[in-house]
Amino acid sequence: MKQRPLGQSGISASVVGLGAWAIGGWMWGGTSEKESIKTIHAALDAGITLIDTAPIYGFGLSERLVGDAVQDRRDKIVLATKCSMVCNTREGEHKFDSDVLGPAENGHIHVYVNLRPESIRLEVEESLRRLQTDHIDLYQTHWQDETTPIEDTMATLLDLKQEGKIRAIGVSNATSKHMEQYRALGPLDSAQEKFSMLDQAILADQLPYCHKHNISILAYSPLGRGLLTGKMGPEREFGDGDQRRGSARFSVENRQRVAEMLEDFKPIAEKHGATLAQTVIAWTFHQDGITHVLCGARNIGQAQENAAAGRIALGADDLVSMNQTVEKCAESLA
Repeated sequence: MKQRPLGQSGISASVVGLGAWAIGGWMWGGTSEKESIKTIHAALDAGITLIDTAPIYGFGLSERLVGDAVQDRRDKIVLATKCSMVCNTREGEHKFDSDVLGPAENGHIHVYVNLRPESIRLEVEESLRRLQTDHIDLYQTHWQDETTPIEDTMATLLDLKQEGKIRAIGVSNATSKHMEQYRALGPLDSAQEKFSMLDQAILADQLPYCHKHNISILAYSPLGRGLLTGKMGPEREFGDGDQRRGSARFSVENRQRVAEMLEDFKPIAEKHGATLAQTVIAWTFHQDGITHVLCGARNIGQAQENAAAGRIALGADDLVSMNQTVEKCAESLA
């Protein structure tokens, strides 16, 4: 498995990481705790050293499952989690309302983005407890809170770093302006942003900024929430609580268009002895400035398949061909 540094933190992590949103169940139609722990173990056994989670994923369940799964190998992994999305206060910016399945107009769980110092302090202690560890390797602001000065947020994060509770500081869903404000106060090592063949908005702002300032980019949803795996046919149905149900991105028509795009990648996949999903993952971490990709997995097979993609070396001709196909199809995809 390829390893790459996380910014200037001195920490290196596998180019393919395990994104632990789905195993929290929330917005993914539930979860099996036993299967989730087996999935995490499979990912680690296959060479993944980076696990990314967050308190909001299953309202603590994802962190707890990760904590249970890594106890016998904590010193061998890079553990990343986040702060700011809270449901224990009405302070900060109201983000959305939810129920136990997912965001809902009449949900009884009120989710706020809160990066006030006292909230961060509370969140980090709860994350440490759920993860059963005395430190978090990469601590990220999940969403940005425009009601709290970044000076206050960063001062707290730097204090936590000085105290040894976190080792590196990252942001997520942040603009280059946000990052510039963080960097003016202290080291910023990573930015976690949505990026895939279907989602390339960061090319205009975040990616060039991070590349210039040696900030690692952790790409989330590189497989488009499963749409780019080559396994999501037009007959697929999504259950209650699954965020993909009713989404235009996952309409039958759109799935058919994506399938046509993926069909063009088959010769390249076959050349590398890879699946389509692995080829898409490899394409993602071969893009300039994308240092790590966070791939979700719900079972052992998915975890092993994703991890194996970290060993694929695409050639220049492969990338030119794939980029042309992506560009050609982009306008027709939702």
